[in-house]
Amino acid sequence: MFDILVVEDDANTQKLLCAVLTHGGYHVHPVNNGLEALSRMEEQRFDLIVLDLMMPEMDGYQLCKALRSVRDDIPILMVTAMDDMTDKHQGFLAGTDDYMTKPFDEQELLFRIKALLRRAQAVSEHKLVLGETTLDYNALTVTRGAEQTLLPQKEFYLLFKLMSSPDKIFTRLHLMEEIWGVDTEIDSHTLNVHINRLRDKFRDNPDFEIVTVRGLGYKVAKRK
Repeated sequence: MFDILVVEDDANTQKLLCAVLTHGGYHVHPVNNGLEALSRMEEQRFDLIVLDLMMPEMDGYQLCKALRSVRDDIPILMVTAMDDMTDKHQGFLAGTDDYMTKPFDEQELLFRIKALLRRAQAVSEHKLVLGETTLDYNALTVTRGAEQTLLPQKEFYLLFKLMSSPDKIFTRLHLMEEIWGVDTEIDSHTLNVHINRLRDKFRDNPDFEIVTVRGLGYKVAKRK
């Protein structure tokens, strides 16, 4: 059974989230803010975080950034009353994997959590599947049907990172640090070259496309 950390300072919302998740079959652990969350995470491993944004002492943005700054890839679902597109962009830039606005549909919440957990498990197993396309981390290959493409290491890692969270926006800086290292001296031109090579190789792939989000970075989107 999965352990979910609920970070929410509003008592009624926290109680509702805990009830919904418990009914969904999860072990639920509530805390009231980001500092309490970090303290609990030192004591116990969690499989996913459900995170409010506006909280005292340490808000959701700050907690998300703190976790991502130390390369903690735990799935994070932000659930907040802030529904402005700017708030959503800020949430994804901070490192959240998904974003829902209050009041939330209980069944949709469970569906999204299930999808995030399934995706995290796939990443830990070093294989990703999107539609009929499979990425094998150990073999550096992308396979769809009988067609298999062996990619150079950096190109594969870049594509794997983007496809690990479809529709999530990754900033250029995040991608450069993740793929080439924090102390890298490469510039955004190198990243653009790798993105363009991937686009050329998978231009006809019906399962996904690499999208430029102007002023922010890149994401993988499912083709309709």
